[in-house]
Amino acid sequence: MTDTPARKVIASTYVSLDGVIANPHLWMLSYMTEEGQQYALEQLFASDALLLGRDTYEGFAQAWPSMPRDEAGFADRMNNLPKYVVSTTLERADWENSTIISGDVAKEIAELKRQPGKDILMYGFGRLARTLLDNDLLDELRFWVHPVLVGEGRVENGDLLFRDGGAANLRLAGQTVLSSGVVILRYQPTEKQ
Repeated sequence: MTDTPARKVIASTYVSLDGVIANPHLWMLSYMTEEGQQYALEQLFASDALLLGRDTYEGFAQAWPSMPRDEAGFADRMNNLPKYVVSTTLERADWENSTIISGDVAKEIAELKRQPGKDILMYGFGRLARTLLDNDLLDELRFWVHPVLVGEGRVENGDLLFRDGGAANLRLAGQTVLSSGVVILRYQPTEKQ
């Protein structure tokens, strides 16, 4: 009997040059070209589940169900994929195919990774990503670095990329330079020293 390889958890995050990750819709849309849309589409279709923190879930659950259908199928895919929402305060998750994870996060995500399937895609980088990194459950970080200085990020509001501190050793696994000037950096965690 062969072991099924573990699914990968991939965190994909839009970030400005000054480390701001909050409200990307206010500063990244002018950089989203057809080339970037194709990368995002391939990333989404390489996954068969979404993993979301509460804040990201609430924003997505408000926006995505009313998104018009698109030729590529992005909106349908976002709405139809199983969604796992990590929250100790959320009482209901009404967005289609959503399940709340409120218990032992590391244990439940490790179990999800052992199930057969494609990648598990996570958008954003907050406490959930930090928890996954600390428990060796985050396999790849994809930072979409945008050539813009937002200048309004605040650590206390959770606007900045590494607001929660903590060390992590990463190795560059690849990069993609888009014609818009956006650079997608792919990092994988390495062994802790």
